[in-house]
Amino acid sequence: MLRHETTKPFAQSSEENKHVILQAIQSFLNDRSSVLEIGSGTGQHAVHFAEQMPHLSWQTSDLIESHNGIKQWISDANLNNVLPPLLLNVSENNWPTTSYDAIYSANSFHIMAKQNVQDFFSNVNNVLNQNGVVMIYGPFNYNGQYTSESNARFDGWLKQRNPASCIKDFEWCNQLAEMAGLTLLEDIEMPQNNRILVWTK
Repeated sequence: MLRHETTKPFAQSSEENKHVILQAIQSFLNDRSSVLEIGSGTGQHAVHFAEQMPHLSWQTSDLIESHNGIKQWISDANLNNVLPPLLLNVSENNWPTTSYDAIYSANSFHIMAKQNVQDFFSNVNNVLNQNGVVMIYGPFNYNGQYTSESNARFDGWLKQRNPASCIKDFEWCNQLAEMAGLTLLEDIEMPQNNRILVWTK
């Protein structure tokens, strides 16, 4: 009987942006010990960041369909500080009972429906330690406007694929964060018209 090996998933964008994201978030994680990554995707960011920051325990999570790929990346990396994925849907009652020093998520908010983002901020406080940080990478609109033509085209593509997906407004996200007891620490400009928003508890 032939055994079919599944191909390890690979995202070119994750490969391209992992170095600049690490450079942007590293200073916020120097004195932390645990991170919950929400929406780990392929697992590429998790293994890269965990390798570069061995003092961190990096907890991956995602919907069940992504777990096998994440596990393959973790297995191949052979690191002792990146943990197998938790099943986590931000809008369901399956959030971890553990709390973390930091929460990280990349390229997730624009995929999520608005309700998912609201649920994210409703729950995030329960898994974040005092003085913890929340770091969100991706595109955002400001004052209801796209920051570039390419983001406008990307938003059109998102809505065509799933009408509930869209680039979210920074001001709306920040309001949700403040309602959750978080304070904006930094809004970092990134390549390709992306940002990293950092809040603290």
